Amino acid sequence: MISTKNLRSVASIALRYMAAVGALVGAVTPGATALRAQSAPSDHVVLISIDGLRPEFYRDAAAFGAPTIQQMARDGAHALGVRGVFPSVTYPSHTTLFTGATPLRHGIYYNSPFEPQGATGRWYWEADSIKVPTLFSALRKVGKKTAAVMWPVTVGAPVDFLVPEVWSLDSTVERILPMRQLATPGLVEELEREATGRLDVRRNFHGDWLTRDDRLGAMAAHILETRRPALTALHLIGTDHFQHEAGRSGDRVARAVSAIDRAVGQLVDAAERAGILDRTTFIITGDHGFVNTQLQVNPNVRLAGAGLLDSARGPTWRTVFHVEGGAAFLHLRDSRDTAAVTAARRALAAAPAAERRLYRVVERAELDRIGADPRVPFALTASNGVRMGSARTGAAVRASSGGTHGHFPTDMPEILTGFVAWGAGVREGMVVPIMDLTDVAPLIATLLGVPFPALDGVLQSGMLRR
Repeated sequence: MISTKNLRSVASIALRYMAAVGALVGAVTPGATALRAQSAPSDHVVLISIDGLRPEFYRDAAAFGAPTIQQMARDGAHALGVRGVFPSVTYPSHTTLFTGATPLRHGIYYNSPFEPQGATGRWYWEADSIKVPTLFSALRKVGKKTAAVMWPVTVGAPVDFLVPEVWSLDSTVERILPMRQLATPGLVEELEREATGRLDVRRNFHGDWLTRDDRLGAMAAHILETRRPALTALHLIGTDHFQHEAGRSGDRVARAVSAIDRAVGQLVDAAERAGILDRTTFIITGDHGFVNTQLQVNPNVRLAGAGLLDSARGPTWRTVFHVEGGAAFLHLRDSRDTAAVTAARRALAAAPAAERRLYRVVERAELDRIGADPRVPFALTASNGVRMGSARTGAAVRASSGGTHGHFPTDMPEILTGFVAWGAGVREGMVVPIMDLTDVAPLIATLLGVPFPALDGVLQSGMLRR
């Protein structure tokens, strides 16, 4: 539990909801211009991303044991739902969290970049792929320190205390060796010595083990206590891993939520030990929700059947779908090949009606509105219960299990993620019906009093104390 005298309960969710709706009238400030606070409400912001966060993790105490996060939600501010980006996957979403921009602007379109010569397994690891300002760069510009622990797209980022999320693709090399090599010099060794013990993929630092999030919490807590950065960003993955494995109600999902709650508690304790708790704001959010799947659609089977790509993943192709969970994006070998786009549409339209109802087409105008990859003429988003697959041969529709994400962020409530804010500067008992992932960055900038051009976000000023 959170040990501070400032925590108090509120009357009911219904009363808070009505108060929130009233407070939101006239309380949204456009974020396209630099945001300047007269007096910074907070000295320190701890931004914790829970991969695969669903609002019920903090709203349903009977189903999920997360007393720290749930108390923060009761006594601070929280959202009933957060709309993400498209595709609703981890790396574009996390880049949006610290830029306030959509993928169309910031340039991190997917988890893995589309590679015309065939996928290598690389992800968007390097920060120099980002095309817009970040909170990290804005804070460095004004002389404030930052930290990031396993935060996506931070290799080479202007972060003072960095443990980046990156891994080896070579099975003969220790998987986390690149993380060690690209971290702030000496930091991983210090963390192993002072906070976590030896980090070992086999024993305690693999997604299969709940202990990974315990270790990550200890790492971020040590940095917060000893370095006291203005912004500490932490990415926790257990809830994503186990929902992929067994769906939204998998046996280990609730245990993963409890492990993440322990990690959050470690950071609260660290702030208290450092004597900065009363000047620290905790923001807990996610990147996407989760959808249970029973079927998989493989649209590249239709393209291969129409002669538009080589069924053996060879170099001969005119157009191909790049798949990200519940979404698929049509790429052209030659951007001027409009005939290939027409042929791809024709191939999809020729499929049986029972197959076509398993997804919908997202046209370019809608992709522009949501802020998706500008290079593709159209995309597909799967229906509830369906994932996309990249297979080029075999059945176009096949059985599936477990869970996924990536779907268009407004098509189904299951894909919404969540948001909780608690601590310095946060209005108590505030409930926001719905917000966007782009709104997180302008809120952090305002809390820290840092000018920041959040290009697509708005400041949810109703969350702040007056």
